[in-house]
Amino acid sequence: MKIITYNVNGIRSALGKNWLSWLQAADPDVVCLQEIKASPEQLTDLFLLEQLGYEHYWYPAQKKGYSGTAILTKRTPRHVEYGCGHCDYDFEGRMIRVDFDDVSVMSTYFPSGSSGDIRQEFKYRFLDDFQCYIDQLKGEYPRLVISGDYNICHKPIDIHNPKSNANSSGFLPAEREWMENFINTGFIDSFRFFNPDPHHYTWWSFRAGARKKNLGWRIDYNMVSSELESKLKRSSILCDAVHSDHCPVLLELEM
Repeated sequence: MKIITYNVNGIRSALGKNWLSWLQAADPDVVCLQEIKASPEQLTDLFLLEQLGYEHYWYPAQKKGYSGTAILTKRTPRHVEYGCGHCDYDFEGRMIRVDFDDVSVMSTYFPSGSSGDIRQEFKYRFLDDFQCYIDQLKGEYPRLVISGDYNICHKPIDIHNPKSNANSSGFLPAEREWMENFINTGFIDSFRFFNPDPHHYTWWSFRAGARKKNLGWRIDYNMVSSELESKLKRSSILCDAVHSDHCPVLLELEM
């Protein structure tokens, strides 16, 4: 099973950059999208997804042009779960999950705190609530893949300049501690499982030619529950895909 997570920073913008041709060539089984910034009725190309063999499930934010998640899948899920039951996060379309017989896959978009203290506090509340939600969910769905934009760099290796970004949202000590604790509850950072070396990033600022210089952050993950460790086959960052300020991350499971 090939799973790709991709913060597209606006699905309509990505579609205008030949995203469907890229999708056809990449040929994943499941695609987890974040920051779709649109509702399905605003999209005119959905039939093209279906021609490529994908069922598609959308969970847009209530606020137009903001946030939102989606999952495309070539395998018919036995259940689709929209949201987590918390109104603050469901209002922003922050997570959607598909359940198959052998694995459950979630697309999630963690809040950013970069716009100021209010949103940073919102982010901390989300992290606490998300951990509680996943702790409960794992009891029912132990074979779980949580894909998405976490808006956190876990370790100094995951950011191009850890010293100058020590006080930046996304690399704050409390955020990094949360990520460490989350992994220790029974998850595997699948990219690092296969790739221990530095200079691998998934997001770059649009400013100052950051992407060309590879001055990036690794904030997009496919986290895999430890019950699936024996199924891990490969993970890679697909940095040649340029439809967004993020790039996709691939996970392959031997199911």
